[in-house]
Amino acid sequence: MTSLFDRGGSTPTSSPAEMSARVEQLKSTIQSQMAYQNAHELIDKVNKKCFEKCVPKPGSSLSSSEEKCISQCMERYLQAFDIVQRTYIARLRKERSDQQTPTDSL
Repeated sequence: MTSLFDRGGSTPTSSPAEMSARVEQLKSTIQSQMAYQNAHELIDKVNKKCFEKCVPKPGSSLSSSEEKCISQCMERYLQAFDIVQRTYIARLRKERSDQQTPTDSL
C-alpha cells in the first residue's frame, strides 16, 4: 500500500485526482476506526454501569433477577444511545444543509 505522502523512488508525482482519492480513503479509514472505538467504549460503559447497578454482591453466578436487571438495563442504555445518536446526526445534517443553502441578507 502506498502512503498518502509517498514521494519516493520511481513513482511519478500523484495527480490531484489520485491525491483526492487517497485523502477520501484515509478519511474513510479514520471514520471506520472511530466508529469501532466508539462502539467498543459504549459496550464497556454499558457493561460496567449495568453490572454495578444490577449485581450488588458478585458471586459465582447471576441470579435470575440480576440477569433480568442487566438485560433491561442494557436495553434501556442502548435505546437512549440510539435516540441521542439519531438526534445528533439529524442536527449535523440540518447544520450542513443550513450552511449550504444561501440565505438572503436583505
